[in-house]
Amino acid sequence: MLALAGCSDKEPDPAEIGPNPKLPAQASYFVPPMNVAKVVGWKDGETPKVAAGLKIQALATGLSHPRSVYTLPNGDVLAVESTAPEGEPITRPKDLIVGWIQALATGGGGGGGKASNRITLLRDADGDGVAETREVFLDHLNSPFGVVLVGSDLYVANTDAIVRYPYRTGATRMTEPGTVLTELPGGPIDHHWTKSLVASEDGNVLYVGVGSNSNITENGIEAEENRAAIWEVERQTGRHRIFAAGLRNPNGLSLEPQTKALWTVVNERDELGPNLVPDYITSVKEGGFYGWPYSYYGQNLDPRVMPQRPDLVEKAIVPDYALSSHVAPLGMTFYNADNLPQPYRGGAFVGEHGSWNRHSFNGYKVVFVPFTDGKPNGSPQDVVTGFLDDQSQARGRPVGVGVDSKGALLVADDVGNTIWRIAAQ
Repeated sequence: MLALAGCSDKEPDPAEIGPNPKLPAQASYFVPPMNVAKVVGWKDGETPKVAAGLKIQALATGLSHPRSVYTLPNGDVLAVESTAPEGEPITRPKDLIVGWIQALATGGGGGGGKASNRITLLRDADGDGVAETREVFLDHLNSPFGVVLVGSDLYVANTDAIVRYPYRTGATRMTEPGTVLTELPGGPIDHHWTKSLVASEDGNVLYVGVGSNSNITENGIEAEENRAAIWEVERQTGRHRIFAAGLRNPNGLSLEPQTKALWTVVNERDELGPNLVPDYITSVKEGGFYGWPYSYYGQNLDPRVMPQRPDLVEKAIVPDYALSSHVAPLGMTFYNADNLPQPYRGGAFVGEHGSWNRHSFNGYKVVFVPFTDGKPNGSPQDVVTGFLDDQSQARGRPVGVGVDSKGALLVADDVGNTIWRIAAQ
């Protein structure tokens, strides 16, 4: 475990979690607190821990930074293996430290690792929960993350474009070239590079999350054009517009099963304190503005941003549900199947990649948020834990979550290089 400068912090206050979080006072730092868990990986026979009534096993191991999972209609699972784009410019001395810390925290998950930036197809034909077939489905991609199938069109969100491929049921490898549906904001600065993807209920449009190009506009406001937003993209034409803005780093785009409303998890800003600002899940309103960079959680001003925009702050929407600060949620899926116990049905699973910028760790687990009538209702519950060992070293870190064709929960573990499968005991 490695720690750098900053004042000490405490465990998150439960009052800072939920629909009406209590927000602490802001702090300021020359160098913010940074603490990275050394990546040690999983030893033979080790698995994460799961809540009562559940069991866990590895659907597939030995992958290369799996970031997200997607289940095809025939039951095949696509594991998206991805590394960050190379060469983001360094604009401040602090960026050197932050980049080094983040590289350690991802187990070398930046560029330059072993073969990645591909999608691997996993097939469990005999139904024992372990994929006996593993094929490279798509290769030579550009930091892919989001995947969605609409009809016979498979869409992959690379960091710089949504690409469409013709899909045939049962295919284990894509043989035809893809065509670009629309370009997305990429380099030369590509600070938040993951692009989450989901289709509307009628399949006419795609929603894609585009994260900000900075923590808090330190690369200039011009670098944020069309970023920190969710785009709506016409599936037939590629025409796009900003569906909602002010979302620093939206991921895990999902449709809530009862209302069909669009929801997202959001990584909020850093360097205002170890318990500020809470990451969150929220419904996404068409034309809505959620505060970044000028304010957070409604009208709470961020004094670092100049000039301010009181016109935008005035209409900033308060998110639906705080998850706690710096847990780094990168995946979310609603559970609408019947394999897991009844209390999980209708709610949302969230993959919390885990903190690197506070002294005591936060996140590093998969939590469940119960929903009633299309809204969060209750405290988050730990479902998959044990990614940190008793010495606070990282065996793995959860990212994307999904549900397989039998109703089991799937978790992409990007430094444990494993897809975990969680089913009813």
